[in-house]
Amino acid sequence: MAASPIVFITGASSGIGEALASHYAAHGAVLGLAARRSETLQTLSGKLMQLGAQRVACYPLDVADAAALDAAAVDFIATTGIPDIVIANAGVSSGTLTECKEDLAIIRRIFDTNVYGMAATFAPFIEAMREKARAGLPGRLVGIASVAGIRGLPGAEAYSASKSAAITYLESLRLEMRPSGIKVVTIAPGYIRTPMTAVNPYPMPFLLPADEAARRFARAIERGVSYAVIPWQMGIVAKFLRLLPNAVYDRLFANAPRKPRVL
Repeated sequence: MAASPIVFITGASSGIGEALASHYAAHGAVLGLAARRSETLQTLSGKLMQLGAQRVACYPLDVADAAALDAAAVDFIATTGIPDIVIANAGVSSGTLTECKEDLAIIRRIFDTNVYGMAATFAPFIEAMREKARAGLPGRLVGIASVAGIRGLPGAEAYSASKSAAITYLESLRLEMRPSGIKVVTIAPGYIRTPMTAVNPYPMPFLLPADEAARRFARAIERGVSYAVIPWQMGIVAKFLRLLPNAVYDRLFANAPRKPRVL
């Protein structure tokens, strides 16, 4: 990892985002943190400075607000420099059922955050990062997807579809960025111990603590890998599921436990 990396992270106030911010702070990073909860961001900022961050800039915003992200990017670049790493981590999850009309608003919210919000996070940084790459300092655009995007899960139409869309979007972006030297890294986490997974009413195999997950994510980001499932055991499971014929998959998963319908 480069000395004092400049890192911008969305969804930074809890879970994976907070763990990544803490990891990079301990390496003396300059951090830009975006999340909806202003007070939580400010509290986290003080903690990160104690861990060793050189500077922490906080941006209370919703990633579905592209104008707010654009303004944050302009300010962050002007005050700290062009980032080495931009991590689109913000995400929401909920059980959803298409048959329930009241879930349609939740479905839209999930896509706005998990897919549109990812593109809106990267968009204002790309031009500046291209310039930095031309100077011999190629950066990383990192999207946090999920193994839930490998195959559709019952009762999670929106979440599975949004993460599948994120994986495909990141693949397309990787091809677009290739000539510039900017690496696009897709990370598909399995089960990570966070507030998001705390509500899951079913066993979660290979569950990782958030801080350990962040260390593994950071290693993948540093290497500039195109795609990584973390933990690796879930990668084997994902490959197996991808190969299953629909008839077999349907029999195995039709009655699988559902995520609660709460956002």
